[in-house]
Amino acid sequence: MTRFGLFRILIILAGVMGVDGVLLAAASAHQPDATRLASASSMLLFHATAVIGAVALIERGVIHLQIGLAAAIGFAVASALFAGDLTIRQYAGHGLFPMAAPTGGTLLIISWLALAVSAAWPRRG
Repeated sequence: MTRFGLFRILIILAGVMGVDGVLLAAASAHQPDATRLASASSMLLFHATAVIGAVALIERGVIHLQIGLAAAIGFAVASALFAGDLTIRQYAGHGLFPMAAPTGGTLLIISWLALAVSAAWPRRG
């Protein structure tokens, strides 16, 4: 797969994350005791823009290619884990798997650190 193919996939994922974030925000506004959905929505919306930003920074040559891609992929995977776990807990009464949300949260932290490192590392095409 080419770099641009991977960029497209990441941008598609960011779009899906945005859609899901808006849907969860609407659901949280109309359901009683839906704070989990509001948190899931926030994580998806914040990190959808982070994925798009990371791809744009890679494309502009501002950040390290491989580390920046790892950060963008981490944002997408971790947000899905975190939001998916909270959403399933809201509707099904159980999570994806034990420690899914904390695993997603930890991966988000690591992804943000990777983004910072990718900016400090010499540019590489």
